[in-house]
Amino acid sequence: MLQLVRIVLVLVPVQGLAFDFGQFTRCVPIPRHMGICQDVGYSEMRLPNYLGQSSLETQVVPHSERWRPLLETGCHPQARVFLCSLLAPICLDTFIQPCRSLCAAVRDGCAPVLACQGQAWPDVLDCDRFPGHDDMCLSATITHGNIVLKGLPRATCQDCPATEEFPSLKSTMDAICLNDFAVKAKLARRRFASTETEFEVEGRLEFVRQGPLLLYDTRTMLEQWLLINPHCAQALVRPGRAQLYLVTGRVRPDGTLALALLFPWHKKDVNLVAASRKWKHHQC
Repeated sequence: MLQLVRIVLVLVPVQGLAFDFGQFTRCVPIPRHMGICQDVGYSEMRLPNYLGQSSLETQVVPHSERWRPLLETGCHPQARVFLCSLLAPICLDTFIQPCRSLCAAVRDGCAPVLACQGQAWPDVLDCDRFPGHDDMCLSATITHGNIVLKGLPRATCQDCPATEEFPSLKSTMDAICLNDFAVKAKLARRRFASTETEFEVEGRLEFVRQGPLLLYDTRTMLEQWLLINPHCAQALVRPGRAQLYLVTGRVRPDGTLALALLFPWHKKDVNLVAASRKWKHHQC
């Protein structure tokens, strides 16, 4: 029933599962500006929702937007399905909640991201509150047509990597040798009127050492790393200003991405330029 193409997440402070299954409900179209619940496989939602929210404009839509930062970390591929099943429940003759197993899977993937940001998994999303598989509930499965999803490296919470200004040629070559990959990337931080910040990778990526990374997935992984580790990202990038880095790192045995050492790439830094050219013929 549910097809998911794009995944993202964020934490919404809510007061509790206040829904009364005996109260009157109505079906309404999912508003277009409720972005996180677009293209989830259905177009109408039930109000009040499972969080007891009855007003689209003052409750449901604003709360849904507060979840966006967590969703954008990609902490779990079914996080959006889980969240929208509560905020914008499908309008059927039967009330359908998310299964306890779906809640637990999303919690296990996203709670560590919240912990990295100093937040706990909210009590209102205690998985024991949701029905087991013996009951009728939503146990989402994600399909992408005939595309087979591979186990790509994923960003995770970590201690902030070190940076080194104007490194020597030797220290740069050593860092590339000691790590799985080295990529030239411009990290940016934009500030919006809402005072929320967004981190992104601008322009084209250039690999010095590609290692196990794939070109089209590396940008997303780096942006997710910035979102999962905002305290590190804030130290690396100033608001409204992009900074070019040579980013080195490795892929841990559990498949998580760990950044190791970052070199700010300045125009006058001849050693970084020399290292990127010599690497092709260098033996560690």
